[in-house]
Amino acid sequence: MHKKVISNRNEREMMEIWEVFSIVGTISFSLQGGLIAMEEKYDLFAVYLFGIITAFGGGALRHIIIGELSYDLWNQGVLFYTAIASITLILLFPTFFLKSRILWANVLDAIGIIAFAIQGSMAALTMNLPVSAVVVAALLTATGGGIFRDILSQRRPILLGENIYGLWIFLVGLIIGVGWAPTNTRLIVLFGVFTALRLLTYFFDWKIPYRRF
Repeated sequence: MHKKVISNRNEREMMEIWEVFSIVGTISFSLQGGLIAMEEKYDLFAVYLFGIITAFGGGALRHIIIGELSYDLWNQGVLFYTAIASITLILLFPTFFLKSRILWANVLDAIGIIAFAIQGSMAALTMNLPVSAVVVAALLTATGGGIFRDILSQRRPILLGENIYGLWIFLVGLIIGVGWAPTNTRLIVLFGVFTALRLLTYFFDWKIPYRRF
């Protein structure tokens, strides 16, 4: 009985931290999507559309690929209103964001991809899927919305650029997949470390070696 109580408490804690990462990722990606739409000089409808697609596209893609039964795109409630409020914030204070849009886009991207990578990994983990599926869930959740957004805006997807963008997401999925980060404290540490690494990638222009043909 005691073990069952502990197990239930751990599950509740995991759900709470999952919700936190969902909110953090939604805010970051909504702001980023709206910011890119404004940078490209699209109309107000496109600003909201880009923000929503960036925030929810990855989760929808993960649901399709790994068959996540508990995911309900049309019942996001609080997250949807959070996205709308975040996008409206950009419209109300455009100068604040657009003055340093390159920095903002990268900061928001760093926070969003790691938050969603953790959220996607945890979703796959709760389904008792293998490590490979956890890594794929992390990649899809963190990059799916951004890829949809970049296709619509005819931009080259950041994931396919000459950077270490995908490596950090892969490592987050791998670490969670092997069972290293099942506690709230470890997940928060993981979030902090890899968000910092993503920011350092931008500031120091770290790249993965490549060959031209």
